[in-house]
Amino acid sequence: MSEVEFVTIHGHRRAFVRKGSGPVLLLLHGLACDHTTWSPVIDRLAKHYTVIAPDLLGHGLSDKPRADYTLGGYANGMRDLLTLLGIDRVTVVGHSFGGGIAMQFAYQFPERTERMLLVAPGGLGPEVTMLIKLIQAPGWEPVMRLLTQPGLRHASTTALRVLSTVETAHTRDLDEIADILESWKDPRTRFAIRHLVRAAIDWKGQIVTMSDRAYLTETVPVAVVWGRDDQVLPVHQLESVAVLAPRAATYVFELAGHFPHKDHPERFVEVVHDFVRTTQPSKYSRARMRQLLQRGSLTPVRQAEGGEAPVEPVRALA
Repeated sequence: MSEVEFVTIHGHRRAFVRKGSGPVLLLLHGLACDHTTWSPVIDRLAKHYTVIAPDLLGHGLSDKPRADYTLGGYANGMRDLLTLLGIDRVTVVGHSFGGGIAMQFAYQFPERTERMLLVAPGGLGPEVTMLIKLIQAPGWEPVMRLLTQPGLRHASTTALRVLSTVETAHTRDLDEIADILESWKDPRTRFAIRHLVRAAIDWKGQIVTMSDRAYLTETVPVAVVWGRDDQVLPVHQLESVAVLAPRAATYVFELAGHFPHKDHPERFVEVVHDFVRTTQPSKYSRARMRQLLQRGSLTPVRQAEGGEAPVEPVRALA
């Protein structure tokens, strides 16, 4: 288990794990998770890279204040953390909601982004599981307050972990849900998660999308990994990558759910290593960025909405 370090940024304590040496990987976890979601891969990655895996504000061992829980706010927080650690540039790896933060980070700070690897990321389509939509419902807080009472919480998490041992597409990630339910015993965590969801999701689904700015990824190497059995964000959202970011490398992990890096850690590390080894880090050019902005995103957006662009096959990893 890696040692957790702490820094204080703008009066709020931030937890993170730092391990290894070499090119820097910034690992961003998903909604209601923490740095431990990367535990199966951190040691392997640290053999080749400097790994920075923070607990995002409102999660894990980081503070849970009344604060800015928007994607932009999280991207700013990562910029400030890296600055304190003396790190200028990173390959940013984001899972789920962390994938949305990764895209926002690359958009706000292209000069600090070498590459972007997205793992079942938010922001590629509106669809999202109803369980996340319900977090904004009026009765969610009292229901969670009841479900996280000691006796009921223990029974629920035990049942979820037992069911997770059954190998089906619908039970694959129940152990993660058990960990999330356990973390929600802290009302400050529930507060942070609720505000985070309200900033990114409404009853129609995901509000924030990268489709209008995806053309800017021409300047940054991109890879996207998804699990075939993902029940949180459907794998077919990966098809839009071929339209929105046609140069991206795409991978589907068979027999994997919403956490492909946990279902197949060795394969995931191979993908990360191959991605870093075979791509050159992005070099920020203000002139190039200006050209892209002037050209605009009309063509790729029209293709994505009209469905006229061919969808390239993705790589399936059995």
